[in-house]
Amino acid sequence: MTDDPSHPKWSRVLLKISGEALMGDQGYGVHPPTVNRIAEEIYAVQQQGIEICLVIGGGNIFRGLSAAASGMERASADYVGMLATIMNALSMQSALEALGAETRVMSAIPMQAVCEPYIRRKGMRHLEEGRIAIFAAGIGNPFFTTDTAAALRAIEMGCDALLKGTQVDGVYDSDPKKNPDARRFETVSYRQVLADNLNVMDATAIALARDNKLPVVVFDLHQKSGFASVLSGEGKSTIVQES
Repeated sequence: MTDDPSHPKWSRVLLKISGEALMGDQGYGVHPPTVNRIAEEIYAVQQQGIEICLVIGGGNIFRGLSAAASGMERASADYVGMLATIMNALSMQSALEALGAETRVMSAIPMQAVCEPYIRRKGMRHLEEGRIAIFAAGIGNPFFTTDTAAALRAIEMGCDALLKGTQVDGVYDSDPKKNPDARRFETVSYRQVLADNLNVMDATAIALARDNKLPVVVFDLHQKSGFASVLSGEGKSTIVQES
């Protein structure tokens, strides 16, 4: 991390994107123009010399919790959801490489015909060599979300921060889409996020971040150049960190 305002705040970050962010205005699946737009923003940030890794959810294709609630056995439903994250990772890889970025998809579920198995030291090396590492299939186990996978991989990769791209420009005390008087936090503590059940990430992910002093930055992924502006300290966001 640097205090120079002319340079990005962090030199290595993990960007967590929901699967729904790839749908665009569709109700399901991958919307190529939306994936391309997000890829362009990621690539532009990488060109500033920032090392980037990604975790992408799978909710645009399959949601394990929803399937389990409908009667599907939970572990099986979660594994199907993990496969959906691999599909999204490969879609993002294709979009990034079309721009000229070097990428590697690393899966917690071995699938060597299409991507590399996740090996921590190999992931570190990819970042050092200037590649964008995309971590897929969560942590490879059911009953854990991709939020938890994002926090874990960010810690394993030695990232300076975990950035979560959402549909709002930070963390609010209530849903700003339903409550026009909702208050946005500039910063909020891990303790308050957990105590007030603020809608940031699941409790396991927040606890992991807290225990490893990993800042979590929540910002609007759909705002033009939102990723870059947050990294430069200019964009709207909320930082979850020690109070």
